Amino acid sequence: MYFRGKHILIIGGTGTIGKSIIQTILPEMPKRISIFSRDEYKQQLLQQKLKEYDGLHYIIGDVREYDAVNSAMRNVDYVFHLAAMKHVDFSESNPLEAVKTNILGTHHVIQAAINHKVEKVIFTSSDKAISPTNAYGASKLVAERLITQANHNEFIKTVFACVRFGNVMGSRGSVIPLFKNSIVHEKRITITDPSMTRFMMTLEQATNLTIQAMKKAIGGETFVLKMPVIKIGVLADVVLEEVCKREKLDKNTIDIHEIGKRIGEKVYEELMTEEEASLAWETADMFIIPSRDVNAYPNAKKAEPVDYGTHLQTPLTKEELRSLLLSEQLL
Repeated sequence: MYFRGKHILIIGGTGTIGKSIIQTILPEMPKRISIFSRDEYKQQLLQQKLKEYDGLHYIIGDVREYDAVNSAMRNVDYVFHLAAMKHVDFSESNPLEAVKTNILGTHHVIQAAINHKVEKVIFTSSDKAISPTNAYGASKLVAERLITQANHNEFIKTVFACVRFGNVMGSRGSVIPLFKNSIVHEKRITITDPSMTRFMMTLEQATNLTIQAMKKAIGGETFVLKMPVIKIGVLADVVLEEVCKREKLDKNTIDIHEIGKRIGEKVYEELMTEEEASLAWETADMFIIPSRDVNAYPNAKKAEPVDYGTHLQTPLTKEELRSLLLSEQLL
């Protein structure tokens, strides 16, 4: 009952992961959950969905506006900072907007949390922050550094930490619903490069990792979930077969359109560099990269100092991926 009687602020709380965190921690009976986002329509939908719950407080605000963030932080114990400009292509064509949301927004969260003496702040980052080749990844890398550096002031008592995600299956912007919609309505499927590999995690895994990070953090860590690797071409194949079976479509009538790697995209992704791995601790389901030399994580051992990239992992087979997607009710 870690959250019992606590006031939790979820910035970007109307997104897929935010909603999942809310529903996961509600049974622990927190005193209040404040849900901060700039989309009033999503706020309204969530309010209707969770109308039977007391103690939910809805705040319209933009993480890019310090006064709004500072006001929302009053009397808060724990903060989940989930708000971000997430799309690689839009960030690439609008890099200043990515800077405003992902970097300046994170700075606002840090300053407001320090101002109100918040106990802990968890920031959600991305595998694209490792050796970034696009504006989105670069902005997330800088935001990670801001979070880590915030722990290096001995006069600041707030604990700041990061979690690093791969692709979350079925989340807003996930390729799976895009594939499904395109097959049904356009009779085609568009993929970049079938040989691309990506880390893939379920919504439950992403939710649990974020909550565990909140509970385990002592300051400055980055938590990285061990997760399976998928090949984009295999994913497209599985979605195509299952959607055609369900919709009674002839698979051979669906046009498969390959457009090649887009600007800023990588053929493979990484979640941890070799240098980070040399400092990391390892548990059964995650890596913990500390910002300083510590040994304070129960049931953890030193990790092997190797790159943790999709190109070095064995991707799921077609049937393993099909089984996973069906079990998550994503097909």
